This record gives sequence, C-alpha cells and structure tokens, in this order.
Amino acid sequence: MAPVSGPAPERPRERLAARGPAALSDAELVAVLLDNGRAGLAAIDLSRALLERFGRLSGLMEASSSDVARVRGVGEARAARVAAAREMARRVLAEQMQARDSLASPSAVRSYLRLRLQHLGQEVFWVVFLDAQNRVIAAEELFRGTLTQTSVYPREVVKRALAHNAAGVILAHNHPSGVAEPSFQDQALTRALAESLALVDVKVLDHFIVAPGAGLSFAERGLL
Repeated sequence: MAPVSGPAPERPRERLAARGPAALSDAELVAVLLDNGRAGLAAIDLSRALLERFGRLSGLMEASSSDVARVRGVGEARAARVAAAREMARRVLAEQMQARDSLASPSAVRSYLRLRLQHLGQEVFWVVFLDAQNRVIAAEELFRGTLTQTSVYPREVVKRALAHNAAGVILAHNHPSGVAEPSFQDQALTRALAESLALVDVKVLDHFIVAPGAGLSFAERGLL
C-alpha cells in the first residue's frame, strides 16, 4: 500500500489569504510582492536571496532599484515592485506625520526619517517644519554632503522656517558610517541652529541622527 503523503505546503499567497499578512515571514512577504519567480527559481528563493544580499527588510526597502535589479533572477520589473512598495510606505508615513501631534506621537516622524535617510551613501540634512500644534507642515532636505557648522547655513534654515510660518522644527541628518552617536560638530551645529531660530521664535524640538539600523534623539539624550 502506497504511503499517504501529507498536505502540500502552503505558498506565501495562500498563507496570506488564510492567516493574514502578520503570519508571514519577511521572506514570504517579499515573495508575495515579487509575485512570481523565474525558471528554476521560485519567488520565495528570490526573496531569500534579496534579504541575504541587503541584510534585512529595511535594507531591501532602502536599496536602489538598480542594486535590487542586479540580484540574480530579479530584473527590472520585480525591482520596480520593490521601489513602488518603498514609496507607498514613505507616503503613508508622511500622511501619518501630518495628521498627528509630532511630540505626542513621534514614531511616525522617526520612521519616516529612518526610511528616508538610513541607507543613503552620503550625509544629508533634513528639517521637519511644525505648526504651533506640533503638526507637520513639511519635511525637506536642505543640505547634502559632509555636514559641518559651515556647510549647514543657519540663515537658510531660518528662511525656510519663516517661509513655512513654522513654530518649531525637528532637525535630522544621517551617519552613513553606521554610528549614530553625535559628534562635537553635530552638537555645535545644533546649538547654532537653535540660537538662530530662537531669534524668530522658532523652537528646535529635537535633532535625530539616523544610521543603518540605529538612531539617536538629542531630546531623549538631554542634548537640547
């Protein structure tokens, strides 16, 4: 008598339909996003290759489309799906930032800034402009390149704050080195910006340093 085989393992899409997205692993979620594999390579195998290449889900979400497309078996069409998912996540977080009090619920601001900054290869400086109720008016990249007190111009930050009629700002920049600790220059720059903005009644509420897999808040560290 032939042995009775067990049920075939569920595919990621079947598991999602039966159990919901929270039941899926990172690799299974990416496999659903990729939709299909290629000859000799299933979608779940492609997703595992992507996670191995970029280290984690956040690394994949911040990788450039060209880097994703170069992974064996992925190609431009599947890389475009990853890019679309990344942009959707950014837009959702941007909507959440604008709908909430950024001090009472800072997680959306932090998540948005991490998604924007944590895997960039060069330093950038962002400012989140807030109204009197601490709601986000706008978030803008103002400077790019090596950040020092002389390359981030306080007068330009003040001009943008006045243009937005902002009552407060959250500063942010990234450390591509992976270390989220503030340097002496970071602290000096923060003080210079806080002093300049105070002259026009705009308060610096926080300064985030973002690094791959790490982040630091000046306010929580007691540096403001």
